[in-house]
Amino acid sequence: MLIVIAVLAVLALAGGLWLVSGRRRRGQVPPEVSAHKPLEREEALPSASPEEPGEEPGAPGEAAEAPEPPAVATLERPESIPGRMQRLRARLAGSGGFGKAILSVLSRGDLSESDWEEIEDTLLTSDLGVEVTMELMDGLRTQAKVLGTSDPEAIRGVLRSGLLELVDPTMDRSLNLARPALAENADLPAGTEPAAAILMVGVNGTGKTTTCGKLARVLVAQDKTVVMGAADTFRAAAAEQLATWGERVGVDVVRSEREGADPASVAFDAVRKAADQGADVVLVDTAGRLQNKAGLMDELGKIKRVMGKIAPVGEILLVLDATTGQNGMRQAQVFSEAVGVTGIVLTKLDGTAKGGIVVTVQRELGVPVKLVGLGEGADDLAPFDPEGFVDALLA
Repeated sequence: MLIVIAVLAVLALAGGLWLVSGRRRRGQVPPEVSAHKPLEREEALPSASPEEPGEEPGAPGEAAEAPEPPAVATLERPESIPGRMQRLRARLAGSGGFGKAILSVLSRGDLSESDWEEIEDTLLTSDLGVEVTMELMDGLRTQAKVLGTSDPEAIRGVLRSGLLELVDPTMDRSLNLARPALAENADLPAGTEPAAAILMVGVNGTGKTTTCGKLARVLVAQDKTVVMGAADTFRAAAAEQLATWGERVGVDVVRSEREGADPASVAFDAVRKAADQGADVVLVDTAGRLQNKAGLMDELGKIKRVMGKIAPVGEILLVLDATTGQNGMRQAQVFSEAVGVTGIVLTKLDGTAKGGIVVTVQRELGVPVKLVGLGEGADDLAPFDPEGFVDALLA
């Protein structure tokens, strides 16, 4: 009997506990719990209040990351002309050349016949050519006798004068940037002012496209507005390369999306766009070509004629690798005959034994070296300075 009563008591106690827990499950939570901890179900619900500035939706109190502003393209400001000329002179002076070789002989003092022969050999191997070398040697020997001395500084002064005369500082080395008159039958509104046109020509591997981009930087540094034409349509990378140069300084590039397109058509479009925009200068890059390929040389003539339907081409610059020496002379002659070169751009003029090409090419063509490059940097191109060149060789 006692056992039955005990069992009934246990069952009654269990029932009471079940009722209490049921009330709690129906929301009868003690006040102290609800005051400090919200329901888990409520935590999962989004807040009905407006989002605070700088907060992520559904994550109160957490600062949202501000959206990144769109990238703004910054244009490069090319180095000024005086700055780049000073730097190029220093680089030329420090790179050696035939001037140093000659001065090393002159520093010996009293010059023997073998010393004079060594000077002559140095000049011959510098691509001055036989005729120019003999002329310079005669002047040196004569002046040494007149002065009655073998003093190195005195002979150095004579050598400087002789070299400077050969380089010819009287030649006009400025680029023709005057706006030409509109061609008579040009399909442009009356009163349109065409841009000064510069056509870049040369053989493969001289750095023509790079030089075109560098020249654009030179002109931008002079506050000129420029348009470039990628008329090298046979080399896929040429147009891309030119476009990259243009983007860096804010210069528009006219190109064809079709590889192998007519280069004369691209050149015409570039000249027309420059005229429409009122640009100061239009630079047209052309494909490199071998000087012994008549068809390719004729194509250059066509490009020049087609550009002339808008306005005459004012400058035709031949880009020569200074290290090619006398081979560069043959290139220069053929290009000059084909399109009438008005100026020379010498690349890689780093003070090596090929520096004499400056004198030779000017003598043979009767046109000046107008620009020189001494490195691969973006601003390693500058107007050619005869006195600076000679002084750098003899520094």
